[in-house]
Amino acid sequence: MSGDDETATRRTEARSGEGAVPVPPRGLFILFAVACGAAVANVYFSQPLLVTMGHDLAMSPALVGSVVTLTHVGYGLGLFFLVPLGDVADRRRLIVAQLLLLVVALAAVSAARTAAILLVGMAATGLLAVVTQTLVAFAASLAPPAGRGRVVGQVTSGVVIGILLARTASGLMADLAGWRSVYLASASLTALLALVLYRVLPRHSDAPPTTLRYGQLLRSTITLFARERLLRLRALFGLLIFAAFSTLWSSIALPLSEAPYFMSHSAIGALGLIGVAGALAATTAGRLNDRGLSRRTTGVALALLAASWLPLAFTRSSLWALVVGVVLLDLAVQAVHVTNQTLIYTLHPEAGSRLIGGYMVFYSIGSATGAIAATSLYEVAGWGAVCALGAAFSCLGLALWAFTRHSTPDPGPRRQGDVSERSPSLLAER
Repeated sequence: MSGDDETATRRTEARSGEGAVPVPPRGLFILFAVACGAAVANVYFSQPLLVTMGHDLAMSPALVGSVVTLTHVGYGLGLFFLVPLGDVADRRRLIVAQLLLLVVALAAVSAARTAAILLVGMAATGLLAVVTQTLVAFAASLAPPAGRGRVVGQVTSGVVIGILLARTASGLMADLAGWRSVYLASASLTALLALVLYRVLPRHSDAPPTTLRYGQLLRSTITLFARERLLRLRALFGLLIFAAFSTLWSSIALPLSEAPYFMSHSAIGALGLIGVAGALAATTAGRLNDRGLSRRTTGVALALLAASWLPLAFTRSSLWALVVGVVLLDLAVQAVHVTNQTLIYTLHPEAGSRLIGGYMVFYSIGSATGAIAATSLYEVAGWGAVCALGAAFSCLGLALWAFTRHSTPDPGPRRQGDVSERSPSLLAER
């Protein structure tokens, strides 16, 4: 058996054979999932609230649209400049510090009285919400190799639920107490999580220490992309699936707020409850990857993603068609996403934060591209054109898989005792 996926799976930590490593309790990974969901939700709270925020602060439509864009730009910058710190710093302290700074940013957004303060606060919120990826890398480092896919899937399920329920929670709270209450409540929850995580997270990681300076750390992230074909390929998958994901979720409020539906914030946000089915895909995809079925999981999921746009195209005439399309799309996106993260982490576990952070930069690019293109296209050509755009992103992903699948066969299932040579470390890159 050969290929990039197999290579990734077989590159397990040499330390797994050096003695029994205690497995953290399952409750700790559930806490990771909750914290991930709460942190990433801050990136998506604004989507059902844009019209209300714009009216409150007298913002033009173009300026209102930049709220989502700046949040994603901040998130992308954080992925490259903050997440890699998890490979050289105490992750427990790094996570708590980012959460406390996120509390400050959320408080600033909730108190904003001008568009400038709001936009700066939203950019800072996106920047600091990348603590989600530090948590994912930390959880992966604590998981036993044979169950890493399951753990990544479980933690990612928290991310899925956070993203989707963000719209439900923000829409409901905005209808009840105004849009500012959303960010005030999130600041309070984030502060509570910072306290809990400070008390329960492991104080030391078993990751090997590194002496990289900050500039070298960032350069090594780029070096990883230059050397690892699998990382580049999976990053492209990530860009395309999240461009499709954002195409739907950044624009769906537009047709639903118009005739014939005229839905409220809370009703539009409730669509997130439908998409929670994606959490099931997250955990299931992780288990399939542990069994060596990553290639087939990716192909089936990308086919479902492309197919989801057919029922979505009938949204204006049938809410049932919308429901079917949302479930298919979210299942597909999360299945590919979990498979991506599980495979790339195994390439160089000692550089897990950089691998996941670098991969997620492409997620952010895809999300921002989908959001900007979908909202602009809707104004010009309507919902049908938006669905065509989402289908194009999805079909590109499926075509990429079809052209590369023979060079990336399914890896074999992982075993707890699997040991192989440690891959050449990139930690000493200069």
